[in-house]
Amino acid sequence: MTTATHLTLWALGLGEDNTPDEVRDAACRQLLDGVGNAIAAARLGAAEPALAVAAALGGPRKASVIGSSGPRISAPAAALANGTLVHALDFDDTHVGGLVHATAPVLPAAFAVGQEMRASGSEVLFAAVAGMEAVCRIAAAVPHAFHARGLHATGVAGVFAAALTSARLMRLDVRRTVNALGIAGSSAGGLLEFLNTGASTKQLHPGMAAANGVLAAKLAAAGASGPESVFEGEFGFYRAYTDRSVPQHQVLGGLGERWELLGVTAKPYPCCQLIHPTLNAGERVVTQMAEAGVGASDIESIKVTVPKETMALVCAPDKAFPRTVYEAKFSLAWTLAAMLTDGSVGVDTYSEGCTRRTQLSVLAQRVRFVQARGGGPAASEPGRLTVRFRSGRQLRVEEPATTSVSDTALMAKFHANVGGMTPDSEQLAAQLRALGTVRTLGPLLDLTATVAAGKAAK
Repeated sequence: MTTATHLTLWALGLGEDNTPDEVRDAACRQLLDGVGNAIAAARLGAAEPALAVAAALGGPRKASVIGSSGPRISAPAAALANGTLVHALDFDDTHVGGLVHATAPVLPAAFAVGQEMRASGSEVLFAAVAGMEAVCRIAAAVPHAFHARGLHATGVAGVFAAALTSARLMRLDVRRTVNALGIAGSSAGGLLEFLNTGASTKQLHPGMAAANGVLAAKLAAAGASGPESVFEGEFGFYRAYTDRSVPQHQVLGGLGERWELLGVTAKPYPCCQLIHPTLNAGERVVTQMAEAGVGASDIESIKVTVPKETMALVCAPDKAFPRTVYEAKFSLAWTLAAMLTDGSVGVDTYSEGCTRRTQLSVLAQRVRFVQARGGGPAASEPGRLTVRFRSGRQLRVEEPATTSVSDTALMAKFHANVGGMTPDSEQLAAQLRALGTVRTLGPLLDLTATVAAGKAAK
């Protein structure tokens, strides 16, 4: 039996009896976080090109754009728009084992097809669980292998998750769902070249993965076929994208018993996940600096110990001088300088014009990187800093990577993203946290527009 068939049988068989409460709760938490990130992006106008194209695509008006009171659009178009919105600020969750954004390609497919099919909240939730677990496993089977080849794991793995989510909501049988996965494999993609130019393609990757996943399911429903050996075949996904053969157990081991979805973590900072451990250490340094009565201007040098994968992606020497907002989000030195200077890193850190803050680039030039030995996945390694001051004082700090975010912190982030706590935003959060009890998605998505419009006007 192929990997695609195994995944399909498992996904179509998900239900209350074999999906633990903690898994459903975790999925609801991530969907809430994703909606909050999408509304924040909508309020800031961070995904306008994708929204304009999605609105112009035409088709049946059956799905809504998060945070928009405009007319409904087609399901693939809504998936494109919403996937871009969820990821636009780089504030969406991450599965550190696969270094993949789990919610960004799945939520858009679940909401668009769920709304189109008039599915219940429970049906949408189980479809999202299937998609999130699948994307985590597909990416984590080859840790950092996609990034090493210049590929964005969320783009290349996300299309399968979106196809699986869509197929379940469309009530496709096993054969057609396997075909949907096979078709999805031919549109897997997402290049990391944006790292060298600051282009905005990265924020489009989850939107394109979600839209292509929806299209793959629709093509399969219409009778198109895809190779069932899409994952392990001679010219299949893993051989083509990582130049290696991947045994089934690396993708499917413990499926239904061990849940990778539980390892998905909401982001506390809106930047590349590989920077987060260092920022955790930076926060502690900020506290100690305040206690000692010194500031960023007193820093002589900073040594940062990072894993090999982190070194390759966010530590290049020229990243001390980011040219665009997106380059700043992928510069460990610049973002650490912002933390040490401002005392925090948030959405406002990456506002337009942030790259003109020359004092941050001056401090970023004082950062030296040292490669750590061995270790596990880069995003789960601790942050290690040594800060030397002109006075001769030195601070050494090691802080663990973020492995979980409390409910209190998650709700604080959500309300900050949507512009503040109001009766409408509290109602929206309550519906998302209890998605399994929602009758249909239409009123919930209408509420996202009310929340976004109410806050944007102030």
